[in-house]
Amino acid sequence: MIRTALVLCSVLAPLAAHSVPAAEVDARASYAVTVGGINVAVIDIDLDDDGRRYGLDLSARVAGLGTIVASGTATAQATGSSSGATLQSQNFALETRANGELFTANVDYEGRNVTAFQVNPPVLDSYDRVPLERAQLTGVGDFLSAFVLKADGLDRSLCERTLKIFTGVERFNIALNFLDNDEATSPRTGYQGPLVACSLKYQPVSGHFESSEMTTYMAETSRMILWYAPLGATGYFIPYRVNIGTSMGDLSIVLTRAES
Repeated sequence: MIRTALVLCSVLAPLAAHSVPAAEVDARASYAVTVGGINVAVIDIDLDDDGRRYGLDLSARVAGLGTIVASGTATAQATGSSSGATLQSQNFALETRANGELFTANVDYEGRNVTAFQVNPPVLDSYDRVPLERAQLTGVGDFLSAFVLKADGLDRSLCERTLKIFTGVERFNIALNFLDNDEATSPRTGYQGPLVACSLKYQPVSGHFESSEMTTYMAETSRMILWYAPLGATGYFIPYRVNIGTSMGDLSIVLTRAES
């Protein structure tokens, strides 16, 4: 369940390279998560921004899918500075509950550097866990803020970046590259209009287990695509859809509601 929550949140949540006028934002978005066409989770995200500080709140209800995805709940919160061209994390907290077990992670950042982190229960080191190094915890952010963009417009520049993320457990990069301009037309989704499609490449750095089949698959697959859509006229851009090819069928995360 911990790995599932990290993967779902991490693909939901790139930093922008453009400045936009400071403005208050109070927005909500909901997503449906399916694996092989079967509904497995619902995710709700709230974004508040007063022009200086932002807050992101995520809640997920996971129905489960046999031994692949455990049923349970996950919540995550991120706060930080929004006065610059990008969201800059100051605190990230994650809590997951599944099979009667509770997992929490809390990370503090200052100037994109990790100043403190704690997970409970602790992740035990073993011979195949790649050790975290202090030098790798600089210039990073949390995975929830990383996928909420500030930009001047919907164009290929949204995709031209590498995200450096630390979850409290793992340190990894996600490299984005522009694929194409697209259009959302389905009335069953929370947005209809122009999109930008980006390819995703997961690059593990440390904290992961070398024997993990999921880590190996995520690092080797080229079947990951993210589409971005504007969040109304707020100057923010959020994921509209994420598609990850798996042996169980496509893992798909689709925007079902957006209010700003």
